[in-house]
Amino acid sequence: MKKIAILGYGVVGGGVAEVIDTNRAEIEAAIGEEIEIKYILDLRDFPGNKYESALTKDFNDILGDPEVVLVAEAMGGSHPAYDFSLAALKAGKNVVTSNKEVVANFGAELLNTAKENGVRYLFEASVGGGIPIIRPLIESLAGNRICSVAGILNGTTNYILTEMSENGKTFEIALKEAQEKGYAEKDPTADVDGIDAKRKICILSAISFGKMYGEDVVKNEGIRNIELTDVKILAGIGAKIKLVGKAVKTEQGIAIDVAPRVVRYNNPLRSVDGVFNGILVNGNALGDVMFYGSGAGKLPTASAVVSDIMDILTHPGAVEKLSFEEGSGEDLVDTDALPLSYYVRTEAKPQSYEYECVGDKAIIIKNISKNDVKANFAGSVFYEVM
Repeated sequence: MKKIAILGYGVVGGGVAEVIDTNRAEIEAAIGEEIEIKYILDLRDFPGNKYESALTKDFNDILGDPEVVLVAEAMGGSHPAYDFSLAALKAGKNVVTSNKEVVANFGAELLNTAKENGVRYLFEASVGGGIPIIRPLIESLAGNRICSVAGILNGTTNYILTEMSENGKTFEIALKEAQEKGYAEKDPTADVDGIDAKRKICILSAISFGKMYGEDVVKNEGIRNIELTDVKILAGIGAKIKLVGKAVKTEQGIAIDVAPRVVRYNNPLRSVDGVFNGILVNGNALGDVMFYGSGAGKLPTASAVVSDIMDILTHPGAVEKLSFEEGSGEDLVDTDALPLSYYVRTEAKPQSYEYECVGDKAIIIKNISKNDVKANFAGSVFYEVM
């Protein structure tokens, strides 16, 4: 029998227990043994809960129990989630997590610690909720050199932008509705300012290109300042504004950022609406491949956590293929200096750039950098075009 522990009995932690209970027959058949949730760590009491006898408020109960071979961290935040994960790995216990904040900030260290102690650290659920993306990048696309990864990585902002484009709602009204429906937190800062998406694109970039860059060196813009005026203008050419995290390998190095971008009708990300996520990967042999599905939620995220649990329990002693190192940021390309295409709301017509008109009050300029847009069209609204 394989015995595991869950850290945190909230939405994701509760979902992990539920998925294991619901699909127990299939899970145990796959791993070839019975599985037991021996401990659940939480500071709250759950009287009458099925797992009441497994509840503990002391992490040391888990750390000191040699029967526990795997810990599923579902606490959220950096601390004590990072501290508990590190301690578990050093004690020779495998760790899986859905915690993108910990992976983005401490992933390289935790992976190295796992390898030093002969165990594994997996985090499929940290990006895209239930969408399989990390394992496909490592295994299914192993024969490719990844050129770029771009994704709609936050369901809250995608819901808000969908309501703005499809139903003409302002940002403020769409945000309020998202909060009422439980899609957005009372404090939506991490979502609407692009922080959550930045953590996720940093993880995808690290897996694709081998270096994890800290949040402090990667630029992010949010969606607070998007106006219905631009949403309506862009609808005229079949385009939508989406919050997109993007990591690209250029000749100069890696370029990573998160920003609202204009997604044109021929880009698969344009059709990703509501609370769904979409991730577009470009490989030099395969070309473009799209991953789409529920990017958050109790059971979709929990299913990804359970898939990591099953991977580890099915392959005891396996050598982990996943690895990356910490990047200093000095070798990151300045995304503001890259020549790209930009939508600019302006009536001025540039003399030295190729452009197309978008209605009477906007243009799309080709091969211009963000720095040049700022210099030549000061005060104008602008977005990169994909």
